[in-house]
Amino acid sequence: MYLEIVSPEATLFAGEVTSVTVPGINGEFQMFKDHAPIVSLLQEGKVKIAGNVTLEKAHASKFSKDSDGNTVLPITSGTIELKNNKVIVLAD
Repeated sequence: MYLEIVSPEATLFAGEVTSVTVPGINGEFQMFKDHAPIVSLLQEGKVKIAGNVTLEKAHASKFSKDSDGNTVLPITSGTIELKNNKVIVLAD
């Protein structure tokens, strides 16, 4: 599935991923390819990206790796929309 993470400053990541886990306001949840459409608010936490992630040098310092090898982006809030295997995260 295709993931795009957009902040007020720039597009932080755009590319194909295996899964994405986000901090929803009712708890953390994970999405894989062919997940049902969803729109949700996000709370402070970490966006975890699984797959072969290639980051642009300009934004790589905002990301880290967790013990499971996922690429992680801390956020303070945001929204997420998933439709037709395209995930858009608007993150603060």
